Amino acid sequence: MSTAQTPARTLVAGVGNIFLSDDGFGVETVRRLGRLEPSRLPPGTELMDAGIRGVHLAYKLLEGYRTLVLVDVVGRGGAPGTLYTIDVGPEPPDTRPAPGPLDTHAMDPATVLGLLHDLHAGAGGTLPDEVYVVGCEPLDTADGMGLSDPVEAAVEPAVERVLGLLSPRPAPAADSVPRHDGDHGRPGPRTTETTNS
Repeated sequence: MSTAQTPARTLVAGVGNIFLSDDGFGVETVRRLGRLEPSRLPPGTELMDAGIRGVHLAYKLLEGYRTLVLVDVVGRGGAPGTLYTIDVGPEPPDTRPAPGPLDTHAMDPATVLGLLHDLHAGAGGTLPDEVYVVGCEPLDTADGMGLSDPVEAAVEPAVERVLGLLSPRPAPAADSVPRHDGDHGRPGPRTTETTNS
């Protein structure tokens, strides 16, 4: 009988609308990941072009994944093409969209994560243990196909950033300082930022 363990499952999902210019960043990044040699992706990694289908993504996660990496545009006021890595964790986002009709043409990461958490809670499940957003500052999200030059230039670095997140990481040191969000004593999202020039 084999003692080999089944690798933990990871889902990398590209989120966005390819008909809104730079909003197609996440989808394009996941497409590029799909063109890599299979050996560059760790065992147990699945890629998903989620597009604007947040509900489909939520139900996909019910299959059971240890890690989720969302790739999407993220507007944080940086220069267009700036990449952000946000360590979200399994908790629901602090900022939630107001109640109302779901606008699938504006599925920013906070909206997607809120939706995923709500659907999982309704089904008695939880989000994966590790949840990351690899985001890119957009230049143009008006109607149109194709990425702007700075966002196009960020796609390959984003591919490498996702691969870095998927690489095995050492366990945190026992004396490491926990992350906190304000004075609430709760772990909060940690963001790293890179500007592509």
